[in-house]
Amino acid sequence: MTTVLQISDAHFGTEQPPVVRALLQLAREQAPELVILSGDITQRARRSQFSAARKFIDELNPPALVAIPGNHDIPLFNLAARALTPYANYSEAFGDNLEPDFESAHLLVLGINTTRPRRHKNGELSAQQIARVTARLLRASASQLRIIVVHQPVLAIRASDEANLLKGHCEAVPEWAAAGGDIIMGGHIHLPYVHSMRTTFPLLKRDMWTVQAGTSLSSRIREGIANSVNLLRCDGAQSPRHCTVERWDYAAASDKFELHTSQLLSFGTGNAA
Repeated sequence: MTTVLQISDAHFGTEQPPVVRALLQLAREQAPELVILSGDITQRARRSQFSAARKFIDELNPPALVAIPGNHDIPLFNLAARALTPYANYSEAFGDNLEPDFESAHLLVLGINTTRPRRHKNGELSAQQIARVTARLLRASASQLRIIVVHQPVLAIRASDEANLLKGHCEAVPEWAAAGGDIIMGGHIHLPYVHSMRTTFPLLKRDMWTVQAGTSLSSRIREGIANSVNLLRCDGAQSPRHCTVERWDYAAASDKFELHTSQLLSFGTGNAA
């Protein structure tokens, strides 16, 4: 059994110390093999905020980490830095690779940098990124759960979030599903949900799921929704392949993260070819 912890939209600079402590405690108890940071690690991409985020990850000390930037992780007000060195502070804290991958016998995780310095907050996929992910999915083994990590959502459950949809997702989703993709994981809108991509792509030859995370640590919660993270538990030895997606919410009364919902997802054995 492999356990993955998805942490999104931490927005260091607006983090809440009790929630930080509670998330560290949850991670110690659950001992994930992989931690995924799906963007907006900081509030304003300042060096001090990245330092705080790096300190948090060092204390978390996961066996493996996949981190991608979000739109808040490039400077907003420092126009020179945004134009010339948009990822300098990010790279100092998390390295120069903005699209890291992780692979094990039962898991393949592909990170994609969907930020664009020329855009304020909207994300975008290039044709090259779509092709790269498609090619890698086609080489995945039958036992691997295949997760693509982006920042902006590829499926909106509320009309108000449709403007936040990732540019290029209409081209990417059918290709990635046909190539064997199982989950597209994201954040950005501080709204946690798990939905089949057939909700908006009914002609997909095989099902694919979106796993959206809420804001993990920030005071910038949405509509009173609690701070939350996702835990994925997968076992590639099972046939058909499956994983359980658990949403864990911070409860102020107990000062800890508590299990909110659990959903079992099942997948086919390979691509649709």
